[in-house]
Amino acid sequence: MKLLTEVEPEETVTVKKIEGGEEAKSHLGELSIVEGTVLTVVATEPVHVHAGPISLKTAGKELVIARGWADKIMVEQEGEVLPLLRLETGEKGTVKTMGSSKSFEGYLTELGIEMGSEVEFIKHLPDTTLVFKVDDMEITMGEGQASKVLVEKEGQTIQLNHLKEGENAKIRKIIGGVSLLEKFKQMGLAEGGEITSVRKNVQPPVPKMGTYVSAKIGDHLVTVGRGLSERVWVE
Repeated sequence: MKLLTEVEPEETVTVKKIEGGEEAKSHLGELSIVEGTVLTVVATEPVHVHAGPISLKTAGKELVIARGWADKIMVEQEGEVLPLLRLETGEKGTVKTMGSSKSFEGYLTELGIEMGSEVEFIKHLPDTTLVFKVDDMEITMGEGQASKVLVEKEGQTIQLNHLKEGENAKIRKIIGGVSLLEKFKQMGLAEGGEITSVRKNVQPPVPKMGTYVSAKIGDHLVTVGRGLSERVWVE
């Protein structure tokens, strides 16, 4: 057996073992990569590595997407289908695939990203820590996590991370699966509740390059970050 990162382009392999905890297996499962999956490596490509989320623009609206979600989006640019994270600042692409599950596709639709949407890559964001107040209790979360909470402010629906310091809003919807809902519940976040932005603690980004593995599963193209690729054993 060998690691997925060691597979050469055009080589077809079968997934034999996935190492790591349930979170890693869950991320890979959303890409349809489980034990027994047959896949063909298309390319091993250099992309930016970043700890924080990314900023996009679609239909004139700026959005923030967590890195884990961006990993699952493929776009078409000048006839080539490539991972969203391959785009650079100012470049545009048309959304071709959004993961392999209808639920994930639904999450992105809530944000205004649909199949066929044109998205413009704005920038990589620093791994900012946001501080909010809920029922007189301060809670912290990353900007990517906060982007999954939609709040209503002055009749408009925005992502929680766009709330400015001192502004108050009502939580309209939490976008995510059962584990995310449970995590937010433990933090005191619930749909219909009130939340106030307290402050942002910004860490300057440190640009660096890494590697992603692009692979085809049947007719479906996926991109897997190096960290996850190193957990997959194939033969």
